[in-house]
Amino acid sequence: MKAIAKPFVKWAGGKSQILSEIRAKYPFGVGKAITKYAEPFIGGGAVLFDLLSCYEIQDVYISDINRELIHTYTIIRDSVSELISSLSELESEYLPADDETRKAIYYAKRNRFNELKAGGDVSVELAALFIFLNRTCFNGLYRVNAKGGYNVPQGSYKNPKICDTNNLLAVSAALRGVTIVCGDYKLSREFIDERTFAYFDPPYRPLTATSNFTAYAQDGFGDEQQIELARFIDEMSERGAWIVASNSDPKNANESDNFFDVLYAKHAIMRIDATRAISSVGSSRGCVRELLIARA
Repeated sequence: MKAIAKPFVKWAGGKSQILSEIRAKYPFGVGKAITKYAEPFIGGGAVLFDLLSCYEIQDVYISDINRELIHTYTIIRDSVSELISSLSELESEYLPADDETRKAIYYAKRNRFNELKAGGDVSVELAALFIFLNRTCFNGLYRVNAKGGYNVPQGSYKNPKICDTNNLLAVSAALRGVTIVCGDYKLSREFIDERTFAYFDPPYRPLTATSNFTAYAQDGFGDEQQIELARFIDEMSERGAWIVASNSDPKNANESDNFFDVLYAKHAIMRIDATRAISSVGSSRGCVRELLIARA
């Protein structure tokens, strides 16, 4: 039996908890010949791995602007044995250590990651540190400062799974033949056609002016970018692609905010319940509505 690949990193806005609602929008079995899949904001890849575990898809394209994330996907696909070896060493160093030693290890590894990142490194070491930091930092956050340096503090996990060998092997197998691109979602224009299922999961629009607590890259994704993305989605839909997209529901904070209702008026908008996976205040984690946007 083939091992089922799962996301290898925690990621803000990860879709594992709402996969059942997204699955209901998959185009398979509706009489449309879908042979390709595109996910231009790949993040943790929950939808990608769900699809690859259930369907045979001829051509798959994933991308993201987060260079280190995309580099890690590429290393898992192409050099998983070396990555597992490096992660095993990190796990053996970190897990037996006491709290003070763990703290020293974490910040030393974070400094090393930022040194490699600043130098444009493309090594197995960078990918291993990316996963190590994701597994040991506060809440699995990925956040950078104005200079592009990763600045998330250490988390308090007692026994983090730093090297998940079985899943890394399953992910590597799932990614064989997948086109992995570092860049803007618009680069997918050349790939997407009438035979493509495309899922768009961009950085969510903040519900309030103070809720945009994290930056995944130095450049933000504001309302102007949301409007540009909606135009691109309309263009791909008119091309004949099967489109599904996710975003926050502004009506959580303001019932009169119709930003996305107007923006995606050509599409069907479904409001679904989701639990916040990452918050700086634990008591604020709870059920909120999200939007699932699909063909009308």
